[in-house]
Amino acid sequence: MSDVTESPFQTLHEFVKEAKGRLSPGNWDYLVGATETETTLMRNRAAIDALAFRPRVLRDVSSIDLSGTMLGRKIGLPVMLAPVGGLENFDPEGGAPAGRAAAAANIPVMVSSVSMPGLEPMAQAVGPGPKLFQLYVRGDAAWIDEVAKRAIDNGYDAFCFTVDTAIYSRRERDISKRFVKPWRVRATGQHFQAALNWNDIKRFKDKFPHTPVVLKGIATAEDAAIAVEHGVEVVYVSNHGGRQLDHGRGSLAVLPEVVQAVAGKAKVWVDGGFSRGSDIVKAKILGAELVGIGRLYCYALAAAGEAGVARMLELLATEVHEVLGLLGVTGFAQLDQSYVHGVAPVVQPHVHSAFPLTNLSDPGYR
Repeated sequence: MSDVTESPFQTLHEFVKEAKGRLSPGNWDYLVGATETETTLMRNRAAIDALAFRPRVLRDVSSIDLSGTMLGRKIGLPVMLAPVGGLENFDPEGGAPAGRAAAAANIPVMVSSVSMPGLEPMAQAVGPGPKLFQLYVRGDAAWIDEVAKRAIDNGYDAFCFTVDTAIYSRRERDISKRFVKPWRVRATGQHFQAALNWNDIKRFKDKFPHTPVVLKGIATAEDAAIAVEHGVEVVYVSNHGGRQLDHGRGSLAVLPEVVQAVAGKAKVWVDGGFSRGSDIVKAKILGAELVGIGRLYCYALAAAGEAGVARMLELLATEVHEVLGLLGVTGFAQLDQSYVHGVAPVVQPHVHSAFPLTNLSDPGYR
């Protein structure tokens, strides 16, 4: 880890403040907002805050291993840059700077099909680093297969279908300000996403038997079990950061039932409000292989481009190291549910409740 004096960013919350200062009001609201009442977004944080740690002491933690795995591949931290649409609104190069920073840290990046610079340029930016491609379905089976072949040919480690966007949600922060996202104007073929079903997943698995498939947007044990029946390699627990179905459950609250339903027959990943090292550790304790972060790296990208994302990953690793050491373990494999206990949250949840040193009196941060 680098000397903290080398960067102007000394804490994660500083990225939030810098990003807000640099982004237009429309792009800021797009980043921090969610659907309708934003209840699901708040429940993401509430679920994380409802777990307290049970630390053990007098254990040798002089050497701590922060590494994780992604589909059998060793990575620097059990964290992934989750797919985010419209990254070009946060940096002129889109997702490429974030991809380069992630690759340098051996952190996976999941590339969104609705974010620039596109499938091939992102593969070039990430190089041999771990990467996955996420698809919003905008065409028929032949169209899907063509995109999948491009991803395979460009070295992506897995192919992801987002499955919680059959209907595009009403994000009232955007609507009330008449903010129209450019990629939504360009988007066509939403009816193909609405028609996506389990038969399409079976067909894809039959067509590409050697390509690991990720289903992103699973929110129940029932659907997790069906995914396993279809041979899906990764069940990705997500509610789209609270941006799709309002009044859903927090992702961390959903995670245990999905882990139980999968029963080791697939990997389980999760995202939804994860913003601190302690959040990552809690998800690992409850059975996630990998934890996706979205808004957090967008703040860093908007604040300082590639260098910002690199520094954010350093700080996140520092926080994870601290938590593991203070829990009395030297790696994630030593964790189990004896290290957490259910509690009542002490903070009113909102999009930045993980960062109490932001200026919360300013409603723009919320």
